[in-house]
Amino acid sequence: EGLVEAYIHAGGKIGVIVELNCETDFVAMNEKFKALARDIAMHIAAAAPEYLCREEVPADAYEKEKAVQLEKTMSEGKPQHIAAKIVDGRMSKWYEDVCLLDQKYVKDDSKTIDQLVKETVSTIGENVKIRRFVRFVMGEGLEKKSNDFAAEVAAQAGLK
Repeated sequence: EGLVEAYIHAGGKIGVIVELNCETDFVAMNEKFKALARDIAMHIAAAAPEYLCREEVPADAYEKEKAVQLEKTMSEGKPQHIAAKIVDGRMSKWYEDVCLLDQKYVKDDSKTIDQLVKETVSTIGENVKIRRFVRFVMGEGLEKKSNDFAAEVAAQAGLK
């Protein structure tokens, strides 16, 4: 059981759909459960997580970020034996940026989204799980096109 919550923000420029699961339809209709779904959808709109949890981060994305952090740490002149610990700390911070459950809740940064869900579970007495989400941003992924057709044609022809 559960529900799908949709949230539209910024004059229709950002939209979020999140699926929350629970064990009974009684809880799915509970106002606290609905409020949690709404709050999570608004958080996703504001914080733009890429993944639900650490386990969903693809290995290649993790390795790429780890390489970036190692290079950054080495360029700062840190010794090799210390660099590994620094990189581990930076990777934890990266997870906080890209994983929804690790992110600080935008309405109360003293807790994470995972803690928010657990608090709700303790008040409603039933398991709750964020199953999946999607975040849309108007125009995201589209290349901006020039309105000056003549300049575009001239550029393609190698003219100035």
